Amino acid sequence: MRGYRGAVSPFARVVAVTAAAAAVAVAVVIGVVALQTDPVQGAAPVPKARKGAPPLTFELGIRTDPQATALRRAERMYAAGKRGLAGRAFARIDSVEARVGQAFASWPNGTVDRMNRLAGLHAQDPVVQLNLGVALYWSGLPGAQEAWRAAAASGPDSAYAVAAANLLHPEYAPGLPVFVTVARPPRQLATLTPPAQLALLRRGAARSVDGKILYGVALQRLGMQRSAERVFAAAAREAPGNVEAQVAAAVGRFDKAHPADAFSRLGPLTRRFPGSASVRFHLGLLLLWSGEVKEARVQLVRATTVEPGSVLAREAQKYLAELDKAGV
Repeated sequence: MRGYRGAVSPFARVVAVTAAAAAVAVAVVIGVVALQTDPVQGAAPVPKARKGAPPLTFELGIRTDPQATALRRAERMYAAGKRGLAGRAFARIDSVEARVGQAFASWPNGTVDRMNRLAGLHAQDPVVQLNLGVALYWSGLPGAQEAWRAAAASGPDSAYAVAAANLLHPEYAPGLPVFVTVARPPRQLATLTPPAQLALLRRGAARSVDGKILYGVALQRLGMQRSAERVFAAAAREAPGNVEAQVAAAVGRFDKAHPADAFSRLGPLTRRFPGSASVRFHLGLLLLWSGEVKEARVQLVRATTVEPGSVLAREAQKYLAELDKAGV
C-alpha cells in the first residue's frame, strides 16, 4: 500500500532497470498468475474485517516543505505501530492529510465515521477517498471499491490514481511499467535536490526529444502518468522516426482499466521497427505486468536477439534470468 516516496534522489535512477527491479517484477507476476489460476477467481469477495490497523497512504512526491516533512515523520510513527504518538503529531499539522492521519491513528475507534465525514467535506480529494476505501475494506464494510474509483477519478494524474488502480485491479502487477530509456541524464542531476532535478528535466524537455523522454520517465516515477503520456506524445510527434519516442508514447498510454490502448500502439511498432530491442523489451514488459508470462518471455528473448549486446538486450536478459530462477 505504500506508494512512491519523496526520497527519489538522484533522479538519474529513473533511467535504469536493475536486476533487483526485474526480480521484484517477476515475483509479483508469479502472484498474479497464481491469482488468475485460482478456481474461485471472479467470485464476488465477501467483506471480512482484517486484523491490526490498516496501512495509511500519503503520496507526497518530491515535496520538501516543512508540512510534508512533518507528515512523513508522523506517518513513520503510525507505520511503526506508535499510533498514539502519530495521532498527536498529526494533530499539530493543519492539512487534509493530517486529518486523515488522525482518523487512522484512533483505529478502530471512530475511524470509519471520521473518514466518511472527511469524504463529505472533501469529496474530490484523492487522499481522502483512497484511505476511506482502505478503512472500509479493513473494517469488512462495503463501499471500498467505490471510494477507490472516486480517488482515481479525482486525482487521475497522481500517485493516488496509481495506488487506486493497484487496489481495483489486483490481477495486474502493482504500479505501472516505466519506460526504460538509453538517453543519458544531465551530469549535474545527481548533485541537485529532487525538486531541482525535476525542474532541470522539465527545462530539458523543451530543448530535445531525449529531454522529453527523460522528463516523461521522471513523471512516470512520480505517478503522474497522464502528464508523462502527454510529454511522450509530444516527443513522438516531434520525432516520428525515433523508435524510443514512439515506444515511449505507447508505454505512456498503459492504463490498467484500458490496457488495449498501449498494446494497440506498441504491437504495430514491431513491424515498423523490426530490429529494435526497445520495442520487443517494452512489449515484454507490458505483457509481464499483465501476467502474460509466456508471451512476455517470447518478446524478451527477441529483445536479446534483435540487438545483441545493446543496453535493452542486457536488461531483457535480467528479466529472463529472474523468470528462469522462478521457474516460470
